[in-house]
This record gives sequence, C-alpha cells and structure tokens, in this order.
Amino acid sequence: MSKVLSVLKKGALAIAVVATVSAPVAARAETEEEIAKEMATLFRAARAVISKHQAHINDPNVGDKGLSSDAVIAQAKENYKTAAGHDLALDPATKTGEYLQAELDAIAAVMKEAQPLINEQGKGFKGFLPAVFAGRVAAATSEKLKGKAEIKLTAPKEYVRNRANRPDDWESNVIESKFKDAGWTKDAGFSEATQKDGKAAFRFILPEYYGEGCLSCHGEPKGESDITGGAKEGGKLGDLGGAISVTIYQ
Repeated sequence: MSKVLSVLKKGALAIAVVATVSAPVAARAETEEEIAKEMATLFRAARAVISKHQAHINDPNVGDKGLSSDAVIAQAKENYKTAAGHDLALDPATKTGEYLQAELDAIAAVMKEAQPLINEQGKGFKGFLPAVFAGRVAAATSEKLKGKAEIKLTAPKEYVRNRANRPDDWESNVIESKFKDAGWTKDAGFSEATQKDGKAAFRFILPEYYGEGCLSCHGEPKGESDITGGAKEGGKLGDLGGAISVTIYQ
C-alpha cells in the first residue's frame, strides 16, 4: 500500500510540475513611454541607413543601388539593435509589436516607391534625402496606425522647410522651453499625458542634433544655398536641429 501511495505522490508531483511549466507566463505590461521610445528608436535607425548611403544614392554612374526594401529594413534592424541593445521585438500580440510592424511596413512601402528614382543612372542629386525619407515614413506609419498612434519629424520653427513638419503648439513649447534650455540633458526626451485634437493622448518627443552628415545642407555659412536650393541654417555640429514626436492615443 505504501508503495502505491509513493507512486501516486510522485505522479501527482510530476503533473504539478508539468502544469507549472505549461502555464502561460503573463506578458509584462507595456507603457506608452516604452512604446513611443521603441518607435522613435526604429525611426532613427531607418533614417540613418539613408544618411549613410546618401552619396551612393546620388552617384550618377551606378544604377541599382542595392537599397531595396529588404536591404534597408535589414540595415535598420541592425542599427536598432546597436541603439537599443536588443533585437527588434515584433510580437503581434503586443502594441509594441503592432506599432513597430506598421513602421517597418511603411519603410518598405516608401523604399519600394523610391526604387525608380534612386536607381536612375545618369542622374546625380535625386532629392531623396534622409529628411524626405523620414517624412514619408512618418506619414505612412501614421496612416497605418490612424486613431491609435502617430509619429512625426519636426524641428524648431525657424528650421522647418516642409510645412507638414511644422511643430504644433505642444511640440513647439517643449522645443523652446526645454530642449533649448542650457540645463536640459542632451538626448533626453520629454513625455506627458495630455490631449491632442480633443483626444486623450500620451505624447513623447525626442531631440535631434546636427551630425556631420546634416551640415552640408544645414550648416554654415548661414543663408548660402545648399544642394537642394534651400538656404542653410548656419547650424553647427551638435546643435539642436529637430525632434521626433510620437503620439499614442488613449
């Protein structure tokens, strides 16, 4: 009898262990700030691919630039991993996964549409700049996530060239009162639970600073025409030049 009880106890223990291992682990709750930061990080990572290959894109002697949708996304994921310290998480059961996938789909669509232009042999400057790419990706992502989330490339009012990128009142206030403040921690974003267009929203904005690749169009001398025909802003390396703004509706 004792042997039978021993076997039953072992069997019950085994079942309990299996049940414990098999039980689903509750997913960690996502915060709006985490989602917004992930979106901004991927956005930067993708734009960096275009910035890195700008001279190649404008090379009139090369046809196929090798910058297909898949190639750009692969490089963006590598840039993202370097910046975030982990691989891109695309779990469709999470908002993060859903929103990042929408961003990737937008990148793919923008690059697919741009192939005839960037691969045009015999033509130098194509006008397909990092800011142009970013603006198109932002618009496509926001359309895919309409009513859920938006992402936007903006800048201080005096630096905005594309009217679609003008900062709204909330963005302008953060840029002017916080990012331009000498005491603001460089690279630190700002977030706030507020409203947008009459809807409850979580807003996050991340400052952007001029790098070497930005100065050919936005550097000195101020007022001189750049390759696009626009007037240079007279910016210096490390100056505040823009911001990535993310809105997540409640």
